[in-house]
Amino acid sequence: MKQSTRVKKNPRAGARRRKARQRTRQVMNAPAFIKREIPFYEFLGEEGLTRLEDQADWIIQEVGLEFRDDPKALEIWKAAGADVRGTRVRLDRGMARELCQTAPTEFIQHARNPQRNVRIGGDAQVFAPVYGPPFVRDVEKGRRYGTFDDFLNLVKIVSQLPSLHHSGLVIVEPCDLPVSKRHLDMVYAHMKYNDKPHLGAITEKSRAQDSVDLARILHGDEFMQEHCVIMGNVNTNSPLLVDRVVTEAAQVYCGANQGLVVAPFILGGAMGPVTTAASIAQAFAEAMMVGAFTQLVRPGAPFVMGNFLSSMSLRSGAPTFGMPEPVISNLVIGQLARRLGVPLRCGGSLTASKLADAQAAYESADSMLSTVLGGANFVLHAAGWLEGGLCTGYEKLVMDADRLGAYQVMLSGLPLDDNAMARDAYSEVEPGGHFLGCSHTMANYETAYYDALLSDSDNVELWEEKGSKDMARRAYERWNHILKEYQAPPLEVAKDEELCAYVEKRKTEIPDAWY
Repeated sequence: MKQSTRVKKNPRAGARRRKARQRTRQVMNAPAFIKREIPFYEFLGEEGLTRLEDQADWIIQEVGLEFRDDPKALEIWKAAGADVRGTRVRLDRGMARELCQTAPTEFIQHARNPQRNVRIGGDAQVFAPVYGPPFVRDVEKGRRYGTFDDFLNLVKIVSQLPSLHHSGLVIVEPCDLPVSKRHLDMVYAHMKYNDKPHLGAITEKSRAQDSVDLARILHGDEFMQEHCVIMGNVNTNSPLLVDRVVTEAAQVYCGANQGLVVAPFILGGAMGPVTTAASIAQAFAEAMMVGAFTQLVRPGAPFVMGNFLSSMSLRSGAPTFGMPEPVISNLVIGQLARRLGVPLRCGGSLTASKLADAQAAYESADSMLSTVLGGANFVLHAAGWLEGGLCTGYEKLVMDADRLGAYQVMLSGLPLDDNAMARDAYSEVEPGGHFLGCSHTMANYETAYYDALLSDSDNVELWEEKGSKDMARRAYERWNHILKEYQAPPLEVAKDEELCAYVEKRKTEIPDAWY
């Protein structure tokens, strides 16, 4: 018998080619943000939502919120007709809700690359990475304090992950830089090495102002007067305390017609009552009160209502994530935000796990699913969160981003056009046959299903032949490959020089401080 001259294909080479094509398709086809095509999950009915709104109104009118350390904020409240006694501010029932009506239901945050502009609110969902951890971890170097080199690495990685639409700001704290100056390097790095939208600093009024001034250099003063190009992200000091970090950030960002994201951070049983319903109502009251304040500063300024509610272990007092109580809060706060008519920030890929392990996967998946179903428009901490927010995981960042791509498919809904129904395929395939080689399959196979880049679906023999790598090791190789292939997006030379000059000037004016 004549032997075949067909060359035997290398299955590994074929798999690599398919993965390479998939990576190219993801980068080319990735939207700047997700347009939701599926309904919101409605957890509570009208009676339950009304009960929570009544509780929030009661807190605002009868208990009130403290606005401390910022006399100007109290003057703003007094001028608006609020009941101000000392530093306690109360509003008549419905006043906070009425003030929030001038905040836009949705708005565009403009990036320096217009193709990266994101819409926040309505049916749009925007994913951003973890924010604020002082520590960083990877499988080779382990856990350590974050450095500016780590910060730059993470900015560059995020810039290349298509399922992250926004780069946030403090992906990790660069602890080797002075606290008083590091905001300048961070904001500049986001502007230089990434062309997605980003946040600005908020920890001191001058740092917020530096962020807005740098944005003004990058985007132009005239453009900024009419468009949002930068936002600050602040937390109330729960329970029921709004400090000057929040009110001064509102005056800087909203005063310049830029955005403010306000998220109460409530650990149930500590910063809020132990019952989930009461904590949700408190979070709603705190966020709505600050939203009202932003509109007193400048009616029409972009405002994003946040919610960050965590349960805790009543044995140890440690916060817990991915548990049913915060999952419920993600769903309910989405309903309340839509009724108020403002964009929502909540949830993320949250976990108390120290490693990117099974605990991290379960907790992050439950937290993120409720975030997506509940309709959060701006999702900070969508990727990279470990240790209850104390640590940024390099591997966790790219693993989470891989799963965010799957959520994008789900949020896009189920196509029901003629191609989706595949009637022509039935004329080609006989009963008992298969669709593997038919024309419809060949025309759709590259885009029919989401291909998770970090998931390994090979048989065990091939997996062992490739080194028996778990997902963490594959993720390690993935982010290192991203850094190796990274190229900075072009930035106009004159703009870059002006940004650098501002940063250097401010550094000479600010003394080093490490706390």
